[in-house]
Amino acid sequence: MMTDEIETSSKSLHQRILDDIESNILSGRWPPGHKIPSEQVLTEEYSCSRMTVNKVLTQLARAGLVLRKRKTGSIVMPQNSQSAILEIYDIKDEVNSLEKTYHHGILSRVIRNPTKAESDNLSLAPRRKLLSITCLHYADDKPFCLEERIINLGVVPQALDADFADLAPGPWLLDHIPWNAAEHRIAAEAANDAAAKTLDIAANTPVLVVERQTWRLDETVTHVRLTYPGASHAVTARFTPSQRIMTPA
Repeated sequence: MMTDEIETSSKSLHQRILDDIESNILSGRWPPGHKIPSEQVLTEEYSCSRMTVNKVLTQLARAGLVLRKRKTGSIVMPQNSQSAILEIYDIKDEVNSLEKTYHHGILSRVIRNPTKAESDNLSLAPRRKLLSITCLHYADDKPFCLEERIINLGVVPQALDADFADLAPGPWLLDHIPWNAAEHRIAAEAANDAAAKTLDIAANTPVLVVERQTWRLDETVTHVRLTYPGASHAVTARFTPSQRIMTPA
């Protein structure tokens, strides 16, 4: 019993140190080039072993948040967490830019375990609880985008208390949870029966599907599938010649 208590305490302390440093970096409080307190200083500040601090800094280095140097210590790496070749945008802003009236509605909300496919493809632990949400976005009272999203409650436990009535899940997450990596996938598909019915279009109508996954360190924060009627949506990206990171799907 004593061993279990020590291990639980150690894990929570590890997470607290990790959260504190990550928050300082992603909030901009510690800008790129900022020297992180030494392992010795952090060990004294948190009253923990040097091994615990070392594991935290190693995890942050793997996530690309810090650079560890043998003689000079750890420094904050440049972060670009809120931009990408495809910007993470608010669908409300997109609708408003078309000079149309926006609103959204939550169609379903379920707490469940990951499916096998989600565990395999999204690196989600089988016992992690997920909040599964289906949301429909409207433009001038016509369906504009079907949002099918899962949120990792192990990373975002506060999502349990959010009703998403005033703020849709996407912008709510951007306002509440820092993230350090994202991946987009865009594909043209034929609408299946369920999506077609929800979007009020004929089955097999061409649709544009945007799938996005975001991570906080090495854990999935959320995965979303956004389905747009193909005739009413286009994707535009602006980038510089140095941003040669797009790869075929």
